[in-house]
Amino acid sequence: MRAYRNGVLHVDDVDLRDVASAFGTPCYVYSRRDIEANYRAYDRAFGTRAHRIHYAVKANDNLSILRVLMHEGAAFDIVSGGELARVLAAGGRASDVVFSGVGKTGRELEDAVAVGVACINLESDAELERLAAIAAAARKRVRVAIRVNPDVDPKTHPYISTGLKKNKFGVPLPDAAALYRRIAADDWLEPAGVACHIGSQLTSLAPVVEAVNEVVKLAEALRAEGIELHHIDVGGGLGIHYEADDVPPPVADLVAAVCAAVPARYEVCMEPGRSLVGAAGTLLTTIEYVKATPAKTFAIVDAAMNDLMRPALYEAWHGVLPVERADDVPLVRCDVVGPVCESGDWLARERDLPARPGALLAFSDVGAYGFAMSSNYNARPRPAEVLVDGDRFVAIRRRETLAELTANEASILIP
Repeated sequence: MRAYRNGVLHVDDVDLRDVASAFGTPCYVYSRRDIEANYRAYDRAFGTRAHRIHYAVKANDNLSILRVLMHEGAAFDIVSGGELARVLAAGGRASDVVFSGVGKTGRELEDAVAVGVACINLESDAELERLAAIAAAARKRVRVAIRVNPDVDPKTHPYISTGLKKNKFGVPLPDAAALYRRIAADDWLEPAGVACHIGSQLTSLAPVVEAVNEVVKLAEALRAEGIELHHIDVGGGLGIHYEADDVPPPVADLVAAVCAAVPARYEVCMEPGRSLVGAAGTLLTTIEYVKATPAKTFAIVDAAMNDLMRPALYEAWHGVLPVERADDVPLVRCDVVGPVCESGDWLARERDLPARPGALLAFSDVGAYGFAMSSNYNARPRPAEVLVDGDRFVAIRRRETLAELTANEASILIP
């Protein structure tokens, strides 16, 4: 949790100036307490109802973050072979992994079958055919679900909307039953569940319930045919409070609404990502220059769009706080921008801040899709990541070096 103490911003019991001094800036800082509290809110909300909480690894795939959630009892939702490798490297079990994603390669499916993931969520008839051949060749029975597309508008940013018929994700609902019949008839595939996921940063329960109702209808129709499913995977996507208009419902309300819609005979699987780690993350950055122009004032910081892509990609809003707050320091309305050679390299616009060179700023709610989407654009090493646990903090990823950026390259001329 971020809070000021004697005018200095802390994460839990750690002074952020100490983190910046130890590891430099830009630097991601995560609160273990917040991540654990967020997971427990989901788990408690289910009570005695049969459920599995699969953390969406794509939100933040640092091995230590995975271990924190694993320690709490989380399973995992992955969308690539690389994420499977990360879960296993963190000490996770393949049997706790659900493999989602619209474009799984043959090699990724082979590896998932070989290690025995809990379920593979299929997204097309072509993927079904590919997996059937792989399972038969390996002579291993594979549990599968169909991710259906219920054509429900999640009322979120179009780039993170995934449940409309115009989106690339899932099987159209009317086509799903035929695929389940093919699965049920296959010697090596087992119809284990049905899945849907309509989008991310959801702030209303109504679209979720509408989608779940459609999925339940499908499951019950299949049951009437003798195809018994074990679980219903309702996806994730609950939003967090980035700014005033982002007011998601409480986790307990989401879970209650889903459980009310899903008959007790089915285990409920849920795949939260952002709502577990998003608010737990802070990005520290230092103001390098203050540049006043006739149009506006810019606070030029050492973080950039390659470190935090969300503002440039989605025009996303993140809170910006001075690490040191003083009543006698005047505030300046400014845009916070980075050094990358793009006009799109902005992190915040029109903020009132104590803009002075050397000042530390803290961007809030960056634990999801922050570092995970970072890059080396402009040959910039990616930042360090730090985990705070009470009054202790430790680097869970050191800052990249310039030498590492070229370690996999060859400097040659073809004769």
